[in-house]
Order: sequence, then structure tokens, then C-alpha cells
Amino acid sequence: MRVLVQRVRQGAVHVGGETVARIGPGVVLLVGVTHTDTPAEAEWLAKKVAHLRIFEDEAGKMNRSLKDVGGEALVVSQFTLYADPYEGRRPSFIHAAPPEHARPLIERFADALRAEGIPVQMGVFGAHMLVEIHNDGPVTIWLERAAPEPPASGRP
Repeated sequence: MRVLVQRVRQGAVHVGGETVARIGPGVVLLVGVTHTDTPAEAEWLAKKVAHLRIFEDEAGKMNRSLKDVGGEALVVSQFTLYADPYEGRRPSFIHAAPPEHARPLIERFADALRAEGIPVQMGVFGAHMLVEIHNDGPVTIWLERAAPEPPASGRP
């Protein structure tokens, strides 16, 4: 499971011209799931995000977490985080989990963030989304719990 964390002043998701999610200061989380991920990865990453000290204190040092600052989270599923662009010209998505495996883990991740006391908004799983990110800093951090492994049967 991979999470691209972006500290933001605000973020939003628009689908079909409608705003479906909006947050103020906090983090936009682009989340990818691979075949071998389990709820344990989702919960570990949620706890890591909630406690990651990426917000500035009074001295301007990154000493505060999302929980410390009362920030919000916008969770956006993004299978393209598991793109393999190294063969040919079109990326392969063989490492990305199918929707029936990924969707429950994305939801588990969001629920685990809520359990940490983080207000969570979500994008629309599987939709074509316009994601608005007002990156603050910019601060962008890559988190990963496990390395991808190809599916046992080859291509999904």
C-alpha cells in the first residue's frame, strides 16, 4: 500500500462538475493498493499519517502532526501509484489491486484515520476526478508499507 501525503492549505475533489469533497488545512492523501495488501497495512499507514510531524510549530520547525493541528484529510484512491512505466511507452498497472480488493482497503484506511480523530473526506472510488491540491510548502511525502509483488497468475 502506498500513500502520497501532501500538506495542503485546502483541497477538493470534483466529479462531473460537482464538488464531492472539500477540506481546509490538512493533507490530501493519494492512496494506492496492491494485490498483497491487507487491513494491517491500511491501519499502519493511517496511524503513521495521523502522527507524522509535518506541520510547523511556533519556531517554524516541523514538529506537529495532523492530530496536533486539528487538520483534515482528503483520501483519494489512485491506482496509478502502482504504475510500472519501465517497459514500452504505456505504463502497466499489473501491480495495482483490482477494485474489489482495493475499495475495502481504501475505506479501511479512511476509517482508521477517523478512529485517530481525523476528520476525513473522500473522493469517489473509480470515478474520473478533478483533484484540487493547494500544496503548502510544498511538503510531499511518500509512505509505503510493503513493496509490490506481481500477482501469482501473472497479469490480472
